[in-house]
Amino acid sequence: MLINGKDLLAVADEHSFAVPAFNISDWAMFTGILAISEAKRAPLIVAIHPDELSHIGTDLLPAIIQAAHKATVPVTIHLDHGATYEQVLTAIQAGFTSVMIDASMLPFEENVAITRKVVATAHAVGVSVEGELGTIGKMDAEAEDGSDTITYTEPDEAVSFVAQTGVDSLAIAIGTCHGLYPAWMKPELKLDRLQAIKAVVDVPLVLHGGSNNPDTEIGQSVKLGVNKINISSDIKAAYHAKMREVMADVTLREPNTIQPPCIEAMNVVAAQKIDLFEAAGKADLY
Repeated sequence: MLINGKDLLAVADEHSFAVPAFNISDWAMFTGILAISEAKRAPLIVAIHPDELSHIGTDLLPAIIQAAHKATVPVTIHLDHGATYEQVLTAIQAGFTSVMIDASMLPFEENVAITRKVVATAHAVGVSVEGELGTIGKMDAEAEDGSDTITYTEPDEAVSFVAQTGVDSLAIAIGTCHGLYPAWMKPELKLDRLQAIKAVVDVPLVLHGGSNNPDTEIGQSVKLGVNKINISSDIKAAYHAKMREVMADVTLREPNTIQPPCIEAMNVVAAQKIDLFEAAGKADLY
């Protein structure tokens, strides 16, 4: 069942769980993530970043959309971190049912202006919009864009941003980073700030950079009101680590030999995230 992000997250907000937004970058990853979501009876957000979209191409979107329509769980196809109005427009035209405009690196008023423009266009065709206020860190060159210094989301600014833009969900900065943390670094989320924002903002809250954070903190963020958590690095690391292991056998060349164990390794991680976000079984609420 293909639906937009607003309808998907409304149920998550009402029933206090978080929907995983899994970033996919090829067809095998997509079919694997859809399969584990159906097995766990969990709603799914298929997140595709502009860099990932440049890799798979918009021509793959009709197949993803068709599979989402046939899925036994609710599925949203979401543009992750669209940086410009033009990128968002391309996604809408390609059939995405949810888009993110990330103008968080701009001054507040400029962020409001471009986000409001995206909302006007997207809402006209039934596509939901996620905005971002505050900045996410970036740990390595392979990670999505982020800031060297995290700018935490202020509750009063969040209220103003939602009111002025009309976004359907809000990505907030409470201490996460894109990418994988080095072994010496202990990430720490500002859960008190999350509580303060949740108390005054009336749209679902989103946590980016959800990979590689302590389960205890991520689990607590769900209990405190986060309704969407982005996972990219964790599943890709598992997928490609297994691929390197499989490809050590230089005689292998067929995707049907190489990719199934990679999907299986990825889905072990995905299943654990689904359980952690308390999303397992929640597809039956839709």
